[in-house]
Amino acid sequence: MCYSNASTSKNIELSKRYKKVAPQGLDESPLFLASGFTFPQWRVITAKEEIQVMHWGLIPTWFSDSNPKDMASKTLNARIETLGEKASFRNLIARKRCIVPSTGFFEWQTNGTRKTPFFIHPPEHELFSMAGLHDQWLNPLDGQVRSTFTIITCPANALMEEIHNTKKRMPLILDVSQEEDWLNGILAPTSISSQLTEASMLAHEIDQRIISGKQPNCAEVQLPFHNTYFEQGSLF
Repeated sequence: MCYSNASTSKNIELSKRYKKVAPQGLDESPLFLASGFTFPQWRVITAKEEIQVMHWGLIPTWFSDSNPKDMASKTLNARIETLGEKASFRNLIARKRCIVPSTGFFEWQTNGTRKTPFFIHPPEHELFSMAGLHDQWLNPLDGQVRSTFTIITCPANALMEEIHNTKKRMPLILDVSQEEDWLNGILAPTSISSQLTEASMLAHEIDQRIISGKQPNCAEVQLPFHNTYFEQGSLF
């Protein structure tokens, strides 16, 4: 699943890439590593003219419980196979789609009791366009409207099968040619295939000590790391 993500693009880069307007004062502080379980704010692309800001972790508009964080922790991801079955997502497929821009994401490879972290990123500092859904929820306690999103996941491609070798999942990544149709509701989720090649989806091991440290949101968390204790095998 995709629970750790990165967003280090400047607003001007997002504006040019998606042909959207960046609102004045839009925060572009780099997120070298953001855990979904902290429900971070994210710059998100919708059919609207401006780049939107939303919290990761979807809270459906109909949610009425007293603990929205509990709901949001369960909707960080949406499995493509069950989008039409889940109450949180099925009414959003046609009308509330979004793109979650990413400069890379993190996943762990399991070997016995050892988990090795990897950073998966596009080549040449480009962007991944992760397919998502979004919604708005009115907080009954303070009257504030909260915009939230989820990232759709799908079965892993060959590269991700080696890395995420237990659940074998990955974010549903859109090709540039698919982005407009996705946002406009023309492209069916099940018609998208994320069989990206290793040339367009690079991966390297990162330092476990940094990603597990007290301040993992730093540029060093994304740097390649050669672990002498554990040799990578077929990935390199």
